[in-house]
Amino acid sequence: MRPASLDELVGQDEVIGQGRALRLAIEQDTLTSVILWGPPGSGKTSLAHLIARHTKAHFVKFSAVTSGLPDLRKVIQAAEQRRIVSGRRTILFVDEIHRFNKGQQDAFLPHVETGAITLVGATTENPSFEIVSPLLSRSLVVVLRSLGEPALMKILANALADTERGLGPYPVDIKEDELRQLAVFGNGDARVALNALEFAVLHTPPAKDGRVRLDGAALAAALQKKSLRYDKGGEEHYNLISAFIKSLRDSDPNGALYWMARMLEGGESPRFIARRMVIFASEDIGNAQPLALLVADAVSRAVEFVGLPECSLNLAQGVTYLATSPKDNASYQGLIEATNDAQQHGNLPVPLHLRNAPTSLMRGLGYGKGYRYVHEEPEARTEQTHLPDELAGKKYYRPKPSEPS
Repeated sequence: MRPASLDELVGQDEVIGQGRALRLAIEQDTLTSVILWGPPGSGKTSLAHLIARHTKAHFVKFSAVTSGLPDLRKVIQAAEQRRIVSGRRTILFVDEIHRFNKGQQDAFLPHVETGAITLVGATTENPSFEIVSPLLSRSLVVVLRSLGEPALMKILANALADTERGLGPYPVDIKEDELRQLAVFGNGDARVALNALEFAVLHTPPAKDGRVRLDGAALAAALQKKSLRYDKGGEEHYNLISAFIKSLRDSDPNGALYWMARMLEGGESPRFIARRMVIFASEDIGNAQPLALLVADAVSRAVEFVGLPECSLNLAQGVTYLATSPKDNASYQGLIEATNDAQQHGNLPVPLHLRNAPTSLMRGLGYGKGYRYVHEEPEARTEQTHLPDELAGKKYYRPKPSEPS
């Protein structure tokens, strides 16, 4: 069911719709090197195949998973020869280009520069982190979005109607709600949705009239539990934990619970979530609610003691407590400022009155002289300075005024 034309590519009108720059470049055969970045099943490989159909250049598909530098050298050597003999360009499609290391990616550079190849790379990872800067600066980065439910429903409907490439030969009855259920199961991935549809059609016994009726019960019997897209070492990991922390910081327990659930359903370790909660309690709540650190620490201990699935209850209690607690990052900001001064000013000497004087020599040098023992002061307070002279008067800790109870 790969699209046979640009008009058949569903769900990516922002980048390939009529009049878009990328579409014009493909149609006019003026495409320069491009990096296609998007989640699985969003259409990266399909778009590469469409480029092959529309361009007059020679098209070579190359996998970063199964091929290495020796294979790449052969491809580039053939491309150079083709350019010299016939003047024909070569479009090199590299699937999962992020699997190549820095040195391997650098091998593309001189040939992209000379025009021997036009590179089309596909990646599910953020190019900013996974593609070397020189190659990135010479390429157009095209972002493909995860496919929404309407796009997936259209793709599924096309598959059911297509008698040559799809499931058209099968007499299938399915209502819109069940089609939407399949689209939701796809979770933005056309491949997953199509595989699920095919599995359901082929494994649902036909009725007496020979028709396959995909109702809710049939889909429930045919489909396994949906696997949420979540790469614990990739960008999605950082996106979800960022959304989780920002929800806590903005005092939104609903958002925090949702993102926590997403991480757990995706297979994230509850230890990681609990560890971030302990950090958050001091970084964003601090002394506005000192018990927050104790609660977060208790949750982390409960996670170790209880384990999944029950420890998700402990996490949920801690998350809602942290989200609804007052916020103050004064301790965190104070630490940043104090650290900056420590780095900027170097080894400033400790004021003499704050130094211990265990020997007569040290006392003779003035160590401890003028120190005022706070417990001998009225109200157990003293105004003596505790910073080096160069930093006298600095205020690192500036807590927010406490709200009236």
